[in-house]
Amino acid sequence: MIAFVIRRLLQAVLVMLAVGFVGFSLFAYVGDPVSIMLGQDYTQEARQRLIQDLGLDQPFFVQYARFIAGAAQGEFGISYRLARPVSELLLERLPATLELSFCAAVLALAAGVPLGVYCGLHRDGWLARLLLSVSLIGVSLPTFLIGILLILFFSVILGWLPSFGRGDVVQLGGWSTGFLTPTGLRALILPSITLALFQLTLIMRLVRSEMLEVLRTDYIKFARARGLRNRAINFGHALKNTLVPVITITGLQLGGIIAFAIVTETVFQWPGMGFLFIQSVQAADVPVMAAYLMLIAFFFVLINLVVDLLYYLVDPRLRIDKGAAGGHGGH
Repeated sequence: MIAFVIRRLLQAVLVMLAVGFVGFSLFAYVGDPVSIMLGQDYTQEARQRLIQDLGLDQPFFVQYARFIAGAAQGEFGISYRLARPVSELLLERLPATLELSFCAAVLALAAGVPLGVYCGLHRDGWLARLLLSVSLIGVSLPTFLIGILLILFFSVILGWLPSFGRGDVVQLGGWSTGFLTPTGLRALILPSITLALFQLTLIMRLVRSEMLEVLRTDYIKFARARGLRNRAINFGHALKNTLVPVITITGLQLGGIIAFAIVTETVFQWPGMGFLFIQSVQAADVPVMAAYLMLIAFFFVLINLVVDLLYYLVDPRLRIDKGAAGGHGGH
């Protein structure tokens, strides 16, 4: 177990180093941050002094090494655009992105699982067929188009919900939350639906297919032969086994929700990390872009690591296979 954890941690470190290298390589040649920071009127002396202050006169690998060393300590340098520490900027925006992602994940699970169960149990019903047809919209339409359509209908035509911004927020320690104010809750509705729709339809279709697969297995047939009621079979046996792969996929999709929030945040002017990234691209703010990429990669690596460890703990076949492989390799 300890060897497995150490091996996975080393793999995670290698992945983070590779992501940092790719991100820094790509972003290091985007635009000219010095010209953007100095504006139109500047002298060559001022330009040269700023280049030295930012360390841009150093070789690429020296800059990359300094970036990685700082990132390991939670420091990502100074934002070229805002002249503030990048870690401060990310921490300010982190609550908005995590609250939006949390609402979208809860919405996707709360609606996707029951709808998937219903479609699996009533596969030939008209409502199940209608839900499956409508779910194609969520899978097919791009996220930004869904957001624009929701804004058009609920904000412009009906005037029920705000079309941009986060509403009023309350400070709880170092955390700014919109959960405790009416305007903050109303501002969450449209972005959450936009971000959740793809995951919701994905979970619904996954649960439906797993339910249909499980209902055809022998132990379900045996349970029916024993005279168990449909309610006990469907929810006591079938649903429990259906949820194992669903939980796995959903866990991996959480990283996707945080990463895909960049589109939703841009459409709704949501003051999260994704919106900060888009603003940084326009100003060639390399430290912010590289830090955002590494943070998203960190979320993916962390979630994958937790899922792998849960697999290892839950599924005894993995431990047996590892033991057998180790024994075989010793001969």
